[in-house]
Amino acid sequence: MIRRATVLFLAALLPLLAGAGQAQAAGYRYWSFWERDGSAWTYATVGPSLSRPADGDVQGFRFSVSEDSGDAAKPRGAAGFDTICAKTPAKDGTKRVALVIDFGTPGDAPSGEKPPAGRTACAQVAEDATTAEALASVAKPLRYDSNALLCAIAGYPAKGCGEQVATDGKDSSPTETAGTAGTAETAGTAEDDGGSGPSVGLIAGAAVVVVLGAAAVWQVRRRA
Repeated sequence: MIRRATVLFLAALLPLLAGAGQAQAAGYRYWSFWERDGSAWTYATVGPSLSRPADGDVQGFRFSVSEDSGDAAKPRGAAGFDTICAKTPAKDGTKRVALVIDFGTPGDAPSGEKPPAGRTACAQVAEDATTAEALASVAKPLRYDSNALLCAIAGYPAKGCGEQVATDGKDSSPTETAGTAGTAETAGTAEDDGGSGPSVGLIAGAAVVVVLGAAAVWQVRRRA
């Protein structure tokens, strides 16, 4: 009888624990930085303020909600250097960098904002210019946080910076910025969420465990 009661207890508990884990899933809303390698996009290993592209390079930015670099959305649209920089002739002392800027989808946009149409631009900058400088030459205004995390391109989004959001796209109380989760730029500053206690889901789950445990014990005693 004890074994049967234990099995019933675990069978009832597992779905609840699984649901609690799913409720904790979250991502970050931020600008990811990409480099074009032949015909494919690769996630940049350094931020745009540290990257120094060569003449003829193609780089991209994509605004989206993602959990980490492994599932980050890639820039969309034309990505060929010859196409993007066709009307920008080479010039001594400068380099040309093709940029693809994808403002993302309405589902990834912060509440009350609408993403602009994606664009491409050919930045002609000094030979030692960084990607951040190339981007600033064609897509102002840029906005950064105090830790150099890229927050906005061409003024989008108007506010927010790498905030944590639930997987359904709704804002959640952020405990860290995208920078601290390993995005393309330097670490951002953690935002205070008003407390560090256990979540409602965990509290509810613990309460259910207590109730189910008591029920199992009662069943064992009743049938003994």
